[in-house]
Amino acid sequence: MRLKKYEEKKKIEKVGIITKRYNEHYKQHILKLDKYLKGKNKEVYYDNNCYKYFKGGKGYKKYDLLNKVDLAVVLGGDGTLLKTARRTVRKITYILGVNLGRVGFLTECTPEKMYKILDKIFNDNYFVDKRSLLRITIYRNNKKLNTYLALNDAVINQGAFARLIRMNLEINNRKVVSFKADGMIAATPTGSTAHSLSAGGPIVHPSVESLTITPICPSSLSMRPIVLPDNRQLTVSIATQRRDETAIIGLTLDGQDMLELKYDDKIKIRRSKRYLYLVRTSNKYYRMLRGKLHWGEIK
Repeated sequence: MRLKKYEEKKKIEKVGIITKRYNEHYKQHILKLDKYLKGKNKEVYYDNNCYKYFKGGKGYKKYDLLNKVDLAVVLGGDGTLLKTARRTVRKITYILGVNLGRVGFLTECTPEKMYKILDKIFNDNYFVDKRSLLRITIYRNNKKLNTYLALNDAVINQGAFARLIRMNLEINNRKVVSFKADGMIAATPTGSTAHSLSAGGPIVHPSVESLTITPICPSSLSMRPIVLPDNRQLTVSIATQRRDETAIIGLTLDGQDMLELKYDDKIKIRRSKRYLYLVRTSNKYYRMLRGKLHWGEIK
């Protein structure tokens, strides 16, 4: 997961365009990008959100598109990129994030700089930022319900209710602790600067192979965040039984997908075998910390 240049870079012939669902105000960028890519003799694919702008164009689900292309250009903000990451595939597909949102912490450039960046990419002047993903599996009554991916984090919380949840935590099937808190966050290094940071967790550099556990408002002051090697598997058991059906305990993935949890559900969390391959032309990590998070700022 280190920031490094691959010795053998992929030859980029097939390029996909991915956007958010409501993208009418992106139309000019989508059309201009399509024209640019075809001018570079690239085979262009469109996701289900933007193919409508092209007569005879075919739309693909994100997972299917990522399986077909060498590079996907994601037009949107961090939310669009996070959604794309959760549909990532086993093959190495490069991702270029173009910020059309507000924060753009994960994206590489603005639309104004996109074409200079793409010129560099097509001239092999880039490196790949390999980001780990979480694999989250939910078990109920000892039966597997489903498995999900997350780039940032998996968060167990109470939603709108500020009520404590009792959880049992195991690491590699060994009991570690039982605790009460408003919730718990399991975060990748990428997600360390998201919800986990707001809850008091540490900033972790993306190249550190780690998994951070951050309790949310624990009842015990000694229950502090902990950083683990990312080859560990977490098992979190829900030990609180709610009689009030409106007080739902939920599992939120990357702040977007929310799943309801029940008493005695087990959530197994580990590093996925899949990765997100972000294309970079410069290492701006510390600049992003200063510019986006105002890290170390003195007023």
